[in-house]
Amino acid sequence: MVATSRTIGPSGDPGILTVRGDIGDPATGKRVIDAGVERFGRIDTLVNNAGIFVGKPFTDFTDDDFTWLLAVNLHGFFHITQAAVPHMLAQGGGHIVQITASNAEHAIATVNGTMASLTKGGLESVTRALATEYAKQGIRANAVSPGVIKTPMHAADTHEFLGSLHPVGRIGDVSDIVDAVIYLENAPFVTGVILPVDGGQSAGH
Repeated sequence: MVATSRTIGPSGDPGILTVRGDIGDPATGKRVIDAGVERFGRIDTLVNNAGIFVGKPFTDFTDDDFTWLLAVNLHGFFHITQAAVPHMLAQGGGHIVQITASNAEHAIATVNGTMASLTKGGLESVTRALATEYAKQGIRANAVSPGVIKTPMHAADTHEFLGSLHPVGRIGDVSDIVDAVIYLENAPFVTGVILPVDGGQSAGH
């Protein structure tokens, strides 16, 4: 496995290769893929998990906000995926999974999520397009669409409010997303799917 982030350190596990870098930098994606191929010989699955959320009124976003969100949420996906696909084609197949956001399709009036809708919505659209373009060449593309997940992105004192946004009454755990990715990985007849893992948000509010 290859993992990357801006602050990641070396791994003590020989099965995990870490590559430090900003995924918004076009060079990072290629470095990650090249390092993975050099260490492991192939790229079977790419999980595009990098993402940032900035919640504020649409008219308050600055050009710098817009550039930053595009760099991480879209440019990062583009460069690393474009670097991975030729290796998947050469080996006869692969799997690309995007982590998007429930509010890309189901906006919530009490959450200022327009930029998440713009960027993560783009990932959902391109997931379907990739699935269609490469289906006959053995490459699948799917996405997991989370609700709010318990990560350092959300302070503990916000969990109660954020949980109330989900019909099940709580926020999700990282393990919920991991389980969804593993399901998609082990479902060879599934491609082009946006899988909601959102505590019922996509069913209604």
